[in-house]
Amino acid sequence: MKKINIKNFKKTLSKFTTGVTVVCVKNNGIIYGKTVNSFNSLSLKPPLVLFSLGNYSSSIKTYLKSNFLTINILSKKQQDISNHFAKKKIDTKKIDFFDGENNTSFIFGCVANLECKLVERIKKGDHIIFVCEVINVQYNDKLKPLSYYNSSYN
Repeated sequence: MKKINIKNFKKTLSKFTTGVTVVCVKNNGIIYGKTVNSFNSLSLKPPLVLFSLGNYSSSIKTYLKSNFLTINILSKKQQDISNHFAKKKIDTKKIDFFDGENNTSFIFGCVANLECKLVERIKKGDHIIFVCEVINVQYNDKLKPLSYYNSSYN
């Protein structure tokens, strides 16, 4: 066993395979998106999911002010979209979106899309955990998900 430090903590967690999502919010007609792999289900009744963003995230204030958002589960064909939304400054005009019911925007071509109402924000360590109630979903059984393991896409 090794003593914990940031480097070996990150390396250890990289051994856990995750899916890749882009979480989008809309504010004053502008779409903001962040690549997120810290996403998981929380509850079936009511249908809840959660994800986290770093306190230092470039658009954290926009996410904190939002009431509704979308979680877009990326397909294997969408690695470029994941990379695009992982940058600090992004241009969402290059991405194909479609509108949700609650002033939200979804990314086309995903394995699944969830429209959510933000119900709780929890500050822990250097991140904020967003708890969301899922209100609308769609999925495509023909697509394979994009996954991330050992600090690279699979």
